[in-house]
Amino acid sequence: MKLLIQPDDGATPIVQAVRHAKKSVLIVIFRFDLKELEQAMAAAVERGVVVRALIANTNRGGEKRLRKLEQRLLASGVTVARTSDDLVRYHGKVLIVDDTLYVLGFNFTKLDIGRSRSFGVITDDAKLSKAASDLFDSDSSRQPFDASEDRLVVSPENSRAVMTDFIKNAKKTLFIYDISIADTKMLKLLQERMKAGVEVRVIGKVKKPPEGMGLRKLAKLRLHARAMVADGARAFVGSQSLRRMELDQRREVGLIVGESKIAKQIQDVFEADWEEAKPKQEPEPVGSTASSPSASR
Repeated sequence: MKLLIQPDDGATPIVQAVRHAKKSVLIVIFRFDLKELEQAMAAAVERGVVVRALIANTNRGGEKRLRKLEQRLLASGVTVARTSDDLVRYHGKVLIVDDTLYVLGFNFTKLDIGRSRSFGVITDDAKLSKAASDLFDSDSSRQPFDASEDRLVVSPENSRAVMTDFIKNAKKTLFIYDISIADTKMLKLLQERMKAGVEVRVIGKVKKPPEGMGLRKLAKLRLHARAMVADGARAFVGSQSLRRMELDQRREVGLIVGESKIAKQIQDVFEADWEEAKPKQEPEPVGSTASSPSASR
């Protein structure tokens, strides 16, 4: 298992993976403007690789670009399917090259990769790759998906339950990147963990943050990451924010990571970003009765 850190790693690992594909490439697209990757997909088709793209039916402000991308990919020999309109949005970012799975928090765009903090996870785990391939096939054919592999976090099928368990199991620390934590049940759960003595820090935005939650705004980079690290040992990386719509009404895809090495890498990046970030709300020391300053709005 390997962690991608943006903007540090850039698009090269993804482009190179497609360039070296031997059998198949499956790619789920919400936003896309990487010419190098598009060329790599066309070249893969030319050498006999089966390349399939599942493109979102819609995204905010970019539908014309999606339809033009469809036409270009079709012209290059890529098999293209379009997501259904049964969910509010199809927002997952997934790439499967041969038997290697890439679950990404970033889109295939210069903005997300070059100027934003985000993460992706690469794994050769056969069960995870099979589950992600099944999801691709289900969404391509517009059939129901069986989310039986709970390490693959799929909204709306299993994300609320899996994310709830992840947060509940935090014992000492929970560090979160999130552009918007707003789900009432998740906020209540975070508050419960804080009352149990768990230190909770968030880089991003929180609707009505509980008293004592550490809250800061990312400095220098645009925030696009949705990631969590619990106790420096387990992690979540994906496209889900802790918002009701993203948990219950949209297609989002993430991964629960049990490898402590990956979790520690994310935590190290978080702690560096935390030091550079602008304080919005500082946590109380555990056991303190002093009031925390209110978060700026």
